[in-house]
Amino acid sequence: MTTHKPDVFAASSFRDAQFEPRQSTSRFIADALRAAIVEGSLLPGEPLRQDAIARQFSVSAIPVREAFRQLDSEGWVTIEPNRGASVSLQSADEAREIYEIRASLESLAIGIAIEHHTPETLATCRALLEAAANEPDPALYVVRNEQFHMSLYAPANRPRLMELIGQMHRRGERYLRVKFGLPTFKGQSDAEHEAIFEAMRARDIEAAQRLVARHLLATGELVYRFLSEAQAFAQSTHAKKRRRPAARHAATSSTGEAKP
Repeated sequence: MTTHKPDVFAASSFRDAQFEPRQSTSRFIADALRAAIVEGSLLPGEPLRQDAIARQFSVSAIPVREAFRQLDSEGWVTIEPNRGASVSLQSADEAREIYEIRASLESLAIGIAIEHHTPETLATCRALLEAAANEPDPALYVVRNEQFHMSLYAPANRPRLMELIGQMHRRGERYLRVKFGLPTFKGQSDAEHEAIFEAMRARDIEAAQRLVARHLLATGELVYRFLSEAQAFAQSTHAKKRRRPAARHAATSSTGEAKP
């Protein structure tokens, strides 16, 4: 487990962001930490030093603790008594469940929204689709991706449904970055987005719902397999390292000399 890097936010897209009038300090810090996790500047399992982060933002410890609690509620950070906060480990099961939930919520939302789309809202969707397709930066892509998806559902005028979808997007950001790094993902995802948009523009509710659900469920399964395989490999490597000392001990005689 590595130690907290004092300059971890130097590469963050939030480093030069301006405070909004109604944006609280704790919210700003939480956004910056979330961005650093998505970008890979903060790694799974890495401890978050409250005092160092407070110095980084020139604030007291109170807003940092509030940011930790917010991120803990969203699954980004784990807070343990007497040990403090650390970046939550990635979970294959959580990734799959997040995308299962998204598939259900977003297929519902697009079904409601289709009949309320106008030429103007469709133009917005098209512009956001193209922005995501042309975005090479993984950290910015997760933002463009969410903007496109949310634009599909906005005309539904279901604020509570949109809030739930937004929560799932935020919980899934770090897993979307995993998928972004896999071969052929970008082109495939862009093509699926295009198909969803065309079904929506054609007012084909059944096709749009099917394509959104398929797109999200496939993402969840892909990330689930990737993380499961990575976990299995890590466990296998750890087991081999534990067996090596035992093997060396067995090869040593009771006199302390290695057996021929």
